[in-house]
Amino acid sequence: MEKELIINSSPTNVEIALLENGKLVEMHKEKTNQRFIVGDIFLGYTKKLMPGLNAAFVEIGHKKDAFLHYTDLGPNVRSLIKFTDDSIANRQHTQMLDQFKMQEPIHKSGKITQVFRKKQPILVQVLKEPISTKGPRLSCEITIPGRNLVLSPFNDVIAISKKISNSDEKKRLQLLIESIKPKNFGVIVRTAAEGKKVIDLHEELNQLLEKWGSVRSQLVHSKPPVKILSELDKTTSILRDMLTDDFNRIVIDDKDLYDNVKGYLNSVAPQKAKILSYYRGRTPVFDKYGITGQIKTSFGKTATMPSGAYLVIEQTEAMHVIDVNSGPKSVKKDQEEAAFSVNMESAEELARQLRLRDLGGLIIVDFIDMRNNENKHKLYKAMREFMKGDSAQHTVLPLSKFGLMQITRERVRPAVKIDTSENCPSCSGTGKINSSAEIMVEIERDLEFIIRSKSHSSILLKVHPFIAAFIKKGLPSIQHKWYFKYKKWIKVKEEADFQIVEYRFFDASDDEIRLS
Repeated sequence: MEKELIINSSPTNVEIALLENGKLVEMHKEKTNQRFIVGDIFLGYTKKLMPGLNAAFVEIGHKKDAFLHYTDLGPNVRSLIKFTDDSIANRQHTQMLDQFKMQEPIHKSGKITQVFRKKQPILVQVLKEPISTKGPRLSCEITIPGRNLVLSPFNDVIAISKKISNSDEKKRLQLLIESIKPKNFGVIVRTAAEGKKVIDLHEELNQLLEKWGSVRSQLVHSKPPVKILSELDKTTSILRDMLTDDFNRIVIDDKDLYDNVKGYLNSVAPQKAKILSYYRGRTPVFDKYGITGQIKTSFGKTATMPSGAYLVIEQTEAMHVIDVNSGPKSVKKDQEEAAFSVNMESAEELARQLRLRDLGGLIIVDFIDMRNNENKHKLYKAMREFMKGDSAQHTVLPLSKFGLMQITRERVRPAVKIDTSENCPSCSGTGKINSSAEIMVEIERDLEFIIRSKSHSSILLKVHPFIAAFIKKGLPSIQHKWYFKYKKWIKVKEEADFQIVEYRFFDASDDEIRLS
């Protein structure tokens, strides 16, 4: 699989597009003035204790109080509190914990009031960005991530990534980390560490310990709320978490950002620096690599697939609801076979849409009804397989007796929303219509169905003048491209009385060609 990362930078934000085999699968957007990124470490203080929720609201400088639940404290939170208090008072003179006296772990079923008092300073890490009306969600289980390892203070556990399947390699990494790990520090070994030499891992571990040392030094005489350690910007953090051997291109259109990423790659993966390139073209980089067109056709209410089947994606406050539709081009006679075919294609597109839109929480999918239990099981297995490439934690359940599939997906940041609608020229923007790109997707889907039926010698398309101009403009125009593709000239006629989203096909006798 070929992976490409295309990065578009502007004065206000950075847009990051991940392509797999030329297909857009993830979009990330970061505002340059964003104050909160998942992974940032703050010194805050408990503003309000909520025994009923078994949680605390913590002041870290956000306009909404951050939320810290008892289950996110971690068993060694008392050790963290002692380390924080000692560092603020400058009684803790080193980042190493070999001489540090660990405190009694808290009980899983304990109460928040047994751990914190009001106005108590506490070291916290952002677990989830502010979403909707909720403030940031916090954790006291501090982790400092690197390319190959993740350092976890006040812990003594070594965890190996489940994606490393070779048992001999797992044992090698386990023994290696045990030999270099300092006392009272836990280490998570990431997938990227597979095959790495001890000198590389030891060097990275020392770098992570230095970062922890900077946390300790920043705490000295600090008064909350204050940011102690900032996560990498989104571009480099994505590279850190996602960069693998099958990445074959990274393109950036901003010189400063290019230099930053080049420096990062040279430090963590010098062999990958050659795939990085600086884009100097006049055409916007997203247009050059076909990303703009994919955005316009992928972020509407509907997502259409090559067969003509499409997904309808609706968001509610509690969940996302997705409906699978076969579309007008489904011509298979056997209903079960047709339903299975559409469902399998939809499952692959659904997995892409979840990553692309970064949908989180509860997702309910209404697949087309199937009677065959074997087909239902095949669909469930395929959905799990398609979701394997998703780095967000997720759970997929088998189809219920109502034909519904339930999916939960980790919600870390707000879902990606890109408005693909345009102001209607007929009502001056008091309503919304689909973009011209989405209308063209529907027209071309129906046109291909008509051509495949081979029952019409002549085809006339009647559309609103705005859409007619869109089809005829340029050289080659869309109309010319249709001719080269179908070896048939499709006549296009303007109809001023049509709504902008309205279109109809007619045959040589001027009778309307109906698709259903």
